[in-house]
Amino acid sequence: MARHKRRQRVKRYRRSFYTRGMKVRKVLGILALVAVVLGAAWLAAPYVLDWATHTWYTVVRDRDLPDSSSAAASSEAAPASSEAEKDEPASSSPAASSEAASSSAASEIAAPGQGDWSVVSLSALGSEGAIRETAASLKAQGVVYALVPLKDTSGYIYYPSAVPGASGSVAATVVDPALIASIFKENGLVPVAWLAAFQDPVSVYTDRSMGIQYAGDGGYLWLDAASAAVGGKAWMNPYAPSAVQYIGDLVEELYNAGFEQTVLANVQFPPVVSSKQSFGETGGRSRSQQLAADIAAWQERFTGRVTLWFEYPLSSCTAPDSTTEARPAELGVKNLVVRLPVEEPADEAQLADTVRQMRELGCENLVVRDSASGRYY
Repeated sequence: MARHKRRQRVKRYRRSFYTRGMKVRKVLGILALVAVVLGAAWLAAPYVLDWATHTWYTVVRDRDLPDSSSAAASSEAAPASSEAEKDEPASSSPAASSEAASSSAASEIAAPGQGDWSVVSLSALGSEGAIRETAASLKAQGVVYALVPLKDTSGYIYYPSAVPGASGSVAATVVDPALIASIFKENGLVPVAWLAAFQDPVSVYTDRSMGIQYAGDGGYLWLDAASAAVGGKAWMNPYAPSAVQYIGDLVEELYNAGFEQTVLANVQFPPVVSSKQSFGETGGRSRSQQLAADIAAWQERFTGRVTLWFEYPLSSCTAPDSTTEARPAELGVKNLVVRLPVEEPADEAQLADTVRQMRELGCENLVVRDSASGRYY
């Protein structure tokens, strides 16, 4: 029998074409690349976090916005209309006049504070026809001051502001302030803008210099809770010149649109006092001294042009609290709106005593707002 030849096996050798030095250099290169990536991530983290937080606020807020701008009127701290007022947006508050004495020769409207006030829901101001109907109704009911909430405590602005710091704050649905002011004046009304000042968790992401920072963590905006996920929000810094300028620029913009009176609310520090807060350069001024300086700067800027009102809760008028460290009149406020608490009935005797003290301390004009009913008197 023929013998089959055995197939010879081919030996294969595993050979590395990398020398020991090449392997070392490869490992070092990978480690260097990882270090660069981690370093870049560390430097970018604050900005990515701020962008993500800002985006979350914007997406959630815009998703919750109704077709009209009635969201502004229902803001938690804004002088908003009740649900009934939204259905009948032109309803007036049965208010009594304050003690101001002089008259306005230009429009034959009473002096600051004298006459009935009414909050106007933005849902009643969406078109020229709606504005005219609302203005006529308010005038027929004897209203003098028509208060329009145009910036709420969520940081959103309900008119197309052109102020640079407001570029990320304009809401999805807006009103025309110039048209509103013009029609209101035609009907003998005084248009008054309502703006939340330093309680603003949106604008600070557009201009970080306006915000309170975390102490020792440059680039991070301080939040009033542990994180944005649990409701923490950034605040404007009353010590920051850019924040004071920004609020003043909004007042200026609305003045140019025809609003010669503005109510500024939330001229305060955050209610949370923490060692983690960094306010930057303070000039050695206390919180109350800084708020007094901000108020004085605004009043000086708009002297002879805009009548500025400052709104504070009753509790801040009866005794200094952690946010103001002084009562409004002691901060130099000349025109004061006292906001009554929603959850408890007003103590008439205490209120009368508070009003008397505010006048004795220098308030020239004073209006009281009942938060529960929306009434002004």
